[in-house]
Amino acid sequence: MQIRKLVTIVEETLQEAGRDIKPATRKAAAIAVIHNPFAHEYAEDLSELMNIGEQLGDLLGNKAREALGIAPEQCESYGKAAIIGLDGELEHGAAILHPKLGAPFRKALGRGLALIPSVKKRGPAGCTIDVPLNHKDAAFIRSHFDGMTVNLEDAPLPDEILVALVVTDSGRPLPRIGGLTTADAKYEDGLR
Repeated sequence: MQIRKLVTIVEETLQEAGRDIKPATRKAAAIAVIHNPFAHEYAEDLSELMNIGEQLGDLLGNKAREALGIAPEQCESYGKAAIIGLDGELEHGAAILHPKLGAPFRKALGRGLALIPSVKKRGPAGCTIDVPLNHKDAAFIRSHFDGMTVNLEDAPLPDEILVALVVTDSGRPLPRIGGLTTADAKYEDGLR
């Protein structure tokens, strides 16, 4: 894996709707910009990218958690995303995000029963991507249906892939649409 750049972003919401948020809700995105070994060409076997995904699940999962300064069990939500440079394919991002990235990402966060929400797209340097988020152990907790927008002005280049993993220590600020709560969840099946 050739990494050109690693970036970590922490977003803290201190006020919402004129109200103080105490404690602040926090999200961290850990981003890697990597060379795409399959840019410009079709390849049937994408196992190299799948293996890169496994490495990034550990590296970026831990970087995001550490940026929040919390223990694995304090992580509440997660999500993943990839922007594939214009000389690549959507399948290149899928190869990184899906077959092998999840297990080490979950391990970095001390479990993760729920499906990791994801998104991928092709785009030029500077384009944004909205990383979807939900609770890592009970996907039906509505207060954690959220997202984080990330971008880097110089990535991805046409032969690169930008990979972003996002972790939170909370749900949205001021949640009030009802539904399952963190206190009521059973944390058994990844849903409730």
